[in-house]
Amino acid sequence: MPFSKFIWIPVFIGFQAFIMMLITPFIPGNFVNGSGPLGLGLLNWISFQAWAMYFFAGFSPWNDKGNGPCPWMGFKTLLGYLGGVICSICIFELNKVFGALNGTTPWGLYLAVFVVVVGVISCERVKYFNFVPAWFIGAGVFFGLMTHAASSVTNLPEGLAHDYCLYGRLAVAELVACGVGLVFGWVTIIFRGKYEAKVAASN
Repeated sequence: MPFSKFIWIPVFIGFQAFIMMLITPFIPGNFVNGSGPLGLGLLNWISFQAWAMYFFAGFSPWNDKGNGPCPWMGFKTLLGYLGGVICSICIFELNKVFGALNGTTPWGLYLAVFVVVVGVISCERVKYFNFVPAWFIGAGVFFGLMTHAASSVTNLPEGLAHDYCLYGRLAVAELVACGVGLVFGWVTIIFRGKYEAKVAASN
């Protein structure tokens, strides 16, 4: 494909990115303090990341019959993000269980990570949950939210329910943003597949 025709693909994707930035303030992607988890607006850095994961998943623009878009790997990516969130929460909670081992070196945390990662890698053998890279990215995003965003969350209950409400609100924020990114990825694939087919047919 000559560059004069190829250029419309990056132009379209750039326009998608422009639209995502434009709508970010209006998508209640944050769900934490009443106006959104960390203020009103989508956490679009997570959306852009999930958009990229769509392609990393080896997504094919067409289904096995070649007659339509197939969002299957996008769905598996979303399941992986959900799994990553759950695994992150398990690490936080297991670290409490193994807390007596923590000292100058946080052995309890290390043991918690070991236990959870064994479970994650084992998911390679589970049909619907075997896109393991999405688990790691989803977990990393959640750890980032807990590290850098948890202090911005307001209106949480006191006592035992505090951590679980925090987990829930940040999990929703991450998964909504992930879902938006995957929708944009799906649109990218539909456009590119149809455009490339049209160009090939005209040659």
